[in-house]
Amino acid sequence: MEDIVRERYTQWVNDPYFDTATKEELKSLAGNEKEISDRFYRQLEFGTGGLRGVIGAGTNRMNIYTVRQATQGLANYIIAQKGENKGVAIAYDSRRMSPEFSREAALCLNANGIRTYRFDSLRPTPELSFAVRQLGCIAGIVITASHNPREYNGYKVYWEDGAQITPPHDKNIMAEVAKVAITEAKTIPEDEARIRGLYNVIGSDMDDAYIANVKGLSIHPEIIAEQAKDMKIVYTPLHGTGNIPVRRILRELGFHHVIVEPQQAVPDGNFPTVAYPNPEDPNAWKLALALAEEEKADLVLATDPDADRLGVYCRNKQTGKYVSFTGNMSGMLIGEYILRERTKMGTMPDHPALVETIVTTDMAKPMAKAYDVDLIEVLTGFKYIGEQIKFFDETGSHHYVFGLEESYGCLPGTYARDKDACAAVMMLAELAAFYKAQGMTLIDAMEELYKKYGYYREGLTALTFKGIEGAEKIRRIMTEMRQHPAEMLGGNRVLAVRDYQSSERLDTVTGEKSKLTLPVSNVLYYELDNNAWCCARPSGTEPKIKFYCGVRGTSLTDSAEKLNKLMTDLEAMGDIG
Repeated sequence: MEDIVRERYTQWVNDPYFDTATKEELKSLAGNEKEISDRFYRQLEFGTGGLRGVIGAGTNRMNIYTVRQATQGLANYIIAQKGENKGVAIAYDSRRMSPEFSREAALCLNANGIRTYRFDSLRPTPELSFAVRQLGCIAGIVITASHNPREYNGYKVYWEDGAQITPPHDKNIMAEVAKVAITEAKTIPEDEARIRGLYNVIGSDMDDAYIANVKGLSIHPEIIAEQAKDMKIVYTPLHGTGNIPVRRILRELGFHHVIVEPQQAVPDGNFPTVAYPNPEDPNAWKLALALAEEEKADLVLATDPDADRLGVYCRNKQTGKYVSFTGNMSGMLIGEYILRERTKMGTMPDHPALVETIVTTDMAKPMAKAYDVDLIEVLTGFKYIGEQIKFFDETGSHHYVFGLEESYGCLPGTYARDKDACAAVMMLAELAAFYKAQGMTLIDAMEELYKKYGYYREGLTALTFKGIEGAEKIRRIMTEMRQHPAEMLGGNRVLAVRDYQSSERLDTVTGEKSKLTLPVSNVLYYELDNNAWCCARPSGTEPKIKFYCGVRGTSLTDSAEKLNKLMTDLEAMGDIG
């Protein structure tokens, strides 16, 4: 390994293919063997969704060369699919180097004779998903690292259905990328690409079409007209892409009392006010909550940098304090609203489907049953929810009504094929107006759901193991869990183990084995008694192993106690290996 690292490092420092700034950055590391090794011990992996890594020079970093290399592999696949004339849509967020990486991707595609449509400035990820289908493109690229820390950036690939790549395209593109030597990737001057009609710019017309589709999801605009004048919303885009589209949607719907957190309003890839620009992180809310206290706001909303995830706090009328909602809670509120109101209004389509991932709340099961809607579960990752919409279109088996995942992502329509925080903002603001008309808040509405379906609670713990040693540690944990599965977790008996890597479910009570039908994935899922479950999954984008879990209690206190007990056992899994 040391020889390979040294060879790669020497090539990058000396080869005329690499620019002077890259070489100088690497020369400054001379003598720092650990850092050099981390930058060159592997090629930054093009996974099933694309690239994600720390920005910097080296094969294991996000830079114009690894982006160009990945794009060359994508170009080769597009040409093999005879899709070069359809073109590729490209968007980017507010992160460092996002404009440069998006431009590099466009010019590499152009050098291969593939037409591109690049947004003229930063845009939300869901708008890229929308644009792919609107323009009839073969593929799409968005440069974002979503909610990761500031040192990261990423590269996500979408296919012509508007969803992130899924089998067989993901594996096929990965194989093409693996064939490309980093110095073999093509590029072309922008002026030449423009003259040849290959480099095209997407402007405000796409924004108008996207916003119109999102606004079209509103179920009770008349209630917004009645209640919005008495509602106050504090919003933070966390230095990301959400500010303009979110404010526009709310304004056009009639929510005029929207106060944007001023220190976090301007796009900034350094994220100066937050170390971790993630609505799931309580620390990201400090400024917005302080402003909400000052303004006595009804709702506090936050979108992540590429505006596909939404977090929400609601003011408790009795205490005046702000209460946070998990992604499962906000998703269930939106889901109940859509299913209930569409059923009442007679607008529910034939064969309706609610789609969620296997690590999302089990409250969706009784909810779907209550409204005679089929519940379809897919692997973790919203791309699998988007894929279901494509399957429904192809087979006519179902009509998509709503999809959600636990990590603050949902999609209430089919105009896009990825989670959309802009649409979630609209739906939650409308929900708040709907319940306000009844003298209720979202907190009251959530309590009604608990009473109706049960006190479901979910948790997530993520253990971080960085570098070469960390990757090996995660591998050992998963191997040990497979070879010696637990019999009890959180005081619950393990009833069955689903191993999505071997596509096999083991009933631990009877010993019976059966085949799983979802795609192969390095995921272990434990079915527990007492309506509990847990799941282990190495992250595909971060050096972490994630443990998801859920319980059902008789009260919030009871479910909290059950959840804490289960999470304690899962956190101990980090001691394995």
